[in-house]
Amino acid sequence: MGGRNTSYLLVGLVVLFHTWKVWAYMQVNTKDRVEVLRDTVALISCMFASDKGTDGLEIKWFFVQRSNEVLEIYHQNATTKEVKQNTQFSDRITFKDLGVNEGIVLIIDKVKLEDQVEFICVVKGLTAGSGEGRTKLKVFETPDAPTIEGVDSGFLPSEDSPSKIGVCEVKNGFPKPNITWYKNHVPLQAAQDGVEISPSSTVESSGLFSVKSELRMKVMKEDNNALFYCEVNFFVPWGTRMTETKRINITVLYPTTAVNMWVESPKGIIKEGDTIELRCQGNGNKPSVLTISHKNQSVDGDGTSVMVLNNVTRLSSGEYNCTSWDLENYDEIFVNTKVFVNYLDPAVILPKDPIVVDLGKVLKATCNALSSLNTSTTWFKDQDTVFSYGHTLMVEEASFDTAGTYTCVVTVPEMEKMETSGTLHVSVRGAPEILREYSSVNQSFEESDELTCFVRGFPAPSITWTTSDGKVFKTASQTETDKGIRSIVNIKATSDSTVFCNASNEHGTVSMAFNVKATKNTTITTTSTITTTTTTTTTTTTSSSSGSRSTTSPATTTISAPTVKPETAIPPKNLTKESSGVVIAIIIICILLLAILGSVLYFLYKTGKICGRSGKQDLTKEKSSKDNIVVEMKSDNTEEAILLGVNGEKQLSSDQGGEYMDVQN
Repeated sequence: MGGRNTSYLLVGLVVLFHTWKVWAYMQVNTKDRVEVLRDTVALISCMFASDKGTDGLEIKWFFVQRSNEVLEIYHQNATTKEVKQNTQFSDRITFKDLGVNEGIVLIIDKVKLEDQVEFICVVKGLTAGSGEGRTKLKVFETPDAPTIEGVDSGFLPSEDSPSKIGVCEVKNGFPKPNITWYKNHVPLQAAQDGVEISPSSTVESSGLFSVKSELRMKVMKEDNNALFYCEVNFFVPWGTRMTETKRINITVLYPTTAVNMWVESPKGIIKEGDTIELRCQGNGNKPSVLTISHKNQSVDGDGTSVMVLNNVTRLSSGEYNCTSWDLENYDEIFVNTKVFVNYLDPAVILPKDPIVVDLGKVLKATCNALSSLNTSTTWFKDQDTVFSYGHTLMVEEASFDTAGTYTCVVTVPEMEKMETSGTLHVSVRGAPEILREYSSVNQSFEESDELTCFVRGFPAPSITWTTSDGKVFKTASQTETDKGIRSIVNIKATSDSTVFCNASNEHGTVSMAFNVKATKNTTITTTSTITTTTTTTTTTTTSSSSGSRSTTSPATTTISAPTVKPETAIPPKNLTKESSGVVIAIIIICILLLAILGSVLYFLYKTGKICGRSGKQDLTKEKSSKDNIVVEMKSDNTEEAILLGVNGEKQLSSDQGGEYMDVQN
């Protein structure tokens, strides 16, 4: 009985001991997967804990080979740490403790593709039992940039079997990259009708993958110029990435069914002198011959044909044809277009240039230019001044001012820079006419001065300068313009004289007289009359090319130059008519007083009372003619001045010097 109890006690102790071991545990935590790029560092951690503590732990690291054989690479206990030799990791692994019996990290340097295995961390305790954790290492490699290569030749849409479009390739990736084809941004699937995609892959000596994908498909006309490219997807740690190839297009060769023809330039209205560029293009993409023809002129093309016409004229107008020839079946397709070249002929002026119109008669001329467009005409006189608008130039009564150069400019309002012009020189036929010019000069006795005569008339008058006694002066200068003739003569006044400007042509003669007075030390004014005799010729002109009939009748015109009566000369002022009359009256009174009362005259002269106003009221004012021309010449000879005073013409006091020449009209 006692032995049985002892047996029960031993069995109970054994059961109690095993029960205590079951209640003790070791907890090991590891990551299921660690992902890294090739040639980088991999960190694999192993964390552990036990309810009985971690004293006296034993840690071992293993990896599973591709043959499923498990090899130990590391062993650690309380006294030693050992890296196992003769493994693929022997020289590339290190370990790091994370704390006092809390965890350990396996560090793999320069990760290789073959390092992609499963690692096992085993932890054993003296009293806590054992535990393990497993981690798979994933290794990645980014591939090179993908490439695409297309087919250079064209495609025929009538082919029954799929045609090779191109090949895409991506190299040196891990794991194996994936290639997807796209057409116009739409992905292509091998299951589609007429689409064949043939992928292939190669493992390089480095263990990396290179992948190719060939695309074949049935080509249709609508696929011409379609864009094809490849998309490559590949794995990276904890994700995927995508890259694309460049775009390629294909050429589908299909026959021409229609031809288009147009004027490339100029845009809009075409005018003579332009350069025309004609273009012809068919809608096919198959080799054909395009020909543009017009009046036996042609240019051959290879899909797009061009004809260039330089310096076109109205003869270039007409119909232009474009013909497309199919080289296989010799089909002919043609189209035409019409070209119209606008024109503007040179301006025609009637009557023809130059023309002559009689003084006082009607001037009428027309200017026209034949044009395919509406025109506008403007007449200019002497280039700058607008004279009139419209095709007709009309002047009711022609005068010498009518003479000149007229230009008609014909423009096309709707076409810039399209214009033409013509010139008409108009001469007004008539007897000469002298335009009188007024001037005032200061000149000493026996010095030269200029006289000017401006004459108008047609035919151009001849001008001579003479004196009353028949002496002829040599003309200093003579200038002829459209306005008339300006003649200048130099005279030297040594005595009183009359100088004539004579102008004559076949229609008449006109003269103007200049009375020249030579003065000394005083200003003496005389009145003079200029008489102009004109012979007027009347001519009736029937046309610019016919002869003329002339009748001549004498006519006499008297032109009087104004009488100038200057007051005492204070050079260089000009004398007025009123002051000149007063001075003459005062001079006469002074002469009488000098003869009768010399001493009184001397006294009055010294006291300045010789110019009393009472004398002005007693004088008989001589009315001057407004048409007199007076030329005064002065000198310092007092005796001659006194003689002039005795003759009743001019007299000034001896102290009122000042030499000048006065020419007044």
